[in-house]
Amino acid sequence: MSPAADLRVLSIIPPMTQLNTPYPSTAYLTGFLRGNGVAAVQADLALALVLELFSVAGLDRIKACIDALPAAAITPRVDAFRQQFPAYRATIAPTIAFLQSTDPTIAHRIVSRRFLPEGPRFASLDVYVDDDGGDPLAWAFGALGLHDRARHLATLYLNDLADVLRDAVDPRFEFVRYAESLAMSQPSFDPLACALDAPYTLVDEILHGLTCDAITTHQPRVVLISVPFPGAVYAAFRIAQTIKRQQPEIITVLGGGYVNTELRELAEPRVFDYFDYVTLDAGERPLLNLLAHWRGERERSALVRTFVRDPDSGAVQYLDSREPDIAFNHVGTPTWDGLPLRRYLSLLDMLNPMHRLWSDGRWNKLTVAHGCYWKQCSFCDVSLDYISRYDAASATTLVDRIEAIVAETGQTGFHFVDEAAPPKVLKALAQELIRRGVSISWWGNIRFEKSFNPELCQLLADSGCIAISGGLEVASDRLLKLMKKGVSVEQVARVTRAFTEAGVLVHAYLMYGFPTQTVQDTVDALEYVRQLFEEGCLQSGYFHRFTCTVHSPVGQNPDEYGVRLVPPPAGTFGKNDIAFIDPTGVDHDRLGVALNKALYNYMHGIALDQDVRAWFDIKVPRPKVARDVIARALG
Repeated sequence: MSPAADLRVLSIIPPMTQLNTPYPSTAYLTGFLRGNGVAAVQADLALALVLELFSVAGLDRIKACIDALPAAAITPRVDAFRQQFPAYRATIAPTIAFLQSTDPTIAHRIVSRRFLPEGPRFASLDVYVDDDGGDPLAWAFGALGLHDRARHLATLYLNDLADVLRDAVDPRFEFVRYAESLAMSQPSFDPLACALDAPYTLVDEILHGLTCDAITTHQPRVVLISVPFPGAVYAAFRIAQTIKRQQPEIITVLGGGYVNTELRELAEPRVFDYFDYVTLDAGERPLLNLLAHWRGERERSALVRTFVRDPDSGAVQYLDSREPDIAFNHVGTPTWDGLPLRRYLSLLDMLNPMHRLWSDGRWNKLTVAHGCYWKQCSFCDVSLDYISRYDAASATTLVDRIEAIVAETGQTGFHFVDEAAPPKVLKALAQELIRRGVSISWWGNIRFEKSFNPELCQLLADSGCIAISGGLEVASDRLLKLMKKGVSVEQVARVTRAFTEAGVLVHAYLMYGFPTQTVQDTVDALEYVRQLFEEGCLQSGYFHRFTCTVHSPVGQNPDEYGVRLVPPPAGTFGKNDIAFIDPTGVDHDRLGVALNKALYNYMHGIALDQDVRAWFDIKVPRPKVARDVIARALG
C-alpha cells in the first residue's frame, strides 16, 4: 500500500447542516490528520448545494421543473413564485451576496419592502403591526438597525424559495432536516434504499455534479463523510453512491454524531454498497488504525470501533481492538483551510438577540473538553463516548488553538460546542485569555450550577463571553431531582441573574413530556419560566418534547422512572428513540403547543404579566407556584 502521504483524504460535510458556519467535524479531522503527516483536505457540499440552488442558474432550473408540472400540482406559493419569477431572478444574486456580507449597501433597497418579491413567509410580519399601522419591525430594530432588518427580510425571502423548492422539486427538502424521516430512528434500510434507487430530483442532480467536481478537484484516495444529524444521512449516501459509481476504487468511510447514536447495532449489509467502513465515536483513533491497515501495517482485525462487511459471508462485522483514544490535549488544532469562509450565509430567522446566534454570524466552533464532566442526566445518552469519556485540555493548549484559528480565519468569534463546558476549565481559559491579551467573543453551553457565582460570571464576560445556554429542562424541583440534573429552580435563577448582570445573554433549554410529568407540573414549570423572563434572568429559550433513547438511563432503567418501554420493531439499521407508556396519560403534544406559544411571546417581552393558563386551549389547573417565588429567591 502507498505511504500515508499518498493516501490523500477528503472530508466532506454533506447537506444539510448550518449555512452560517461550517460544521466542525471535518475541521477537527483535517487538522488531526495533517498533524499526523496525512495529506488531508475538506469540502462543504451543504453550502455548495444551497449556493447552486439559490442562484440565477438554479432558479432557472427550478422554474423549468415547475413548467413541467401538471396544473393540479401547482400550489398557491409555487404559483406566486411563477408569477413573480422575473423579480426573484433579478434579486437572488444580490440577496445572497448581502447575506454573505459582500454587498452590504443593498440593505437600503431590501428594507424599502419594494425590492424583494414577498411570498407567504412575509405574512409573519403582520403580527408585529402596531395599532397605528406603523412599521412592523420598529419594535425590534427601531429607526436604526438597517442591516439586521434587511437580513431578516432576506431570510424570509430565502425561506419562501425553500418552500417553493419543497412544493415543486423535492418534498423532502429542508435547510436543516433534509429527508430526515428516512434515517431518524429508522430500523429498516428499505426507505432509504428506495429513495436512493429513485430517479434524481433536481437537488440530486446538483449534488451529483458537486460530488464529481470535488473528486476531480481533490483527487482523494479516501473520502470521509461526517453525518451529524438524520437530516444529513440521505445526502451522505447520495454522495457515496456517486463516488462508487464514478470511481469505485476510492475508499469511503462513514462516521459522525448520527452514526454514534443511531447505528451502534448496525447489521445492514447494503450500507456497505456505499461505504467501505463505518466508524463509531471519536474518529481520531479509528482513522489512525485504518490508515495503518491501508498501508499494510495492521491486520483488519486490529481496527478500532469499525464496522465492515465480511467479503466471504457478506455479513456485517464489528471490529474493535479496544485501544485507547487520543487524549483531547493531543488531537491538534482544527483547521478551516479549504472551506470558503467568506461564502457562508448569515441568516436572521429569530429577532431575539440570543436566539439569532445559532444562524447569524460565522463562528469558529471549538470544544474545550471532550465529554461531559457531570454525565448523570437521566434523559441524556450518558452511556455513549461523546458524553461518558470526559477529557479536558489545558487552558494553555486551548488558547494556543484559539490564537492559531484566529490567525488562520481572521475571525474572532467562537462557539464552544461542549455538552456542558466545565466551570473550572472556563475559569482557567478566561484567565489565560486575559493574561495573554487575546480578544475574542465567545458563547457556549453550561450547567446552571452554583460554581457560576457573580465573580466567575463577570470574569467570563471580561474574557469575551457574550452568551451562554444551559438546560433548565422541566422547571420543577421534583422532576429536576428525578432527572439527576443536580440543580434547583432557585439555583438556576441565581446563576442566570449573575450572568445577566454581567452583560451575558442567557438561553434555557426546556423540556416537556418527561416521565411522570403531570399537567400540574407543566403549568407550574411555565409559571417558573414566566417569572425567569419577567425578572430578566432569561433572554431566550426553546421547549422540546422529551424523547427516550436506548442509550439514556430512562431507556435502560425505565422502572426507576415509572414508565414501560414499547419494544422497538426489529431491524438492522437505525436504533435510538424508543416509545414508552407513561401511566399519567397526559396529552403532552397538545400542551406543547401552548408552551411554545407562550415562550415565543416571552422572548419578545410580550404578556409577561399574563396568567399562564391563558396560553392553553384546554382547562388546566391554577399554578401552585407563588407569582413572586423567583423574585424572592433573588433576594
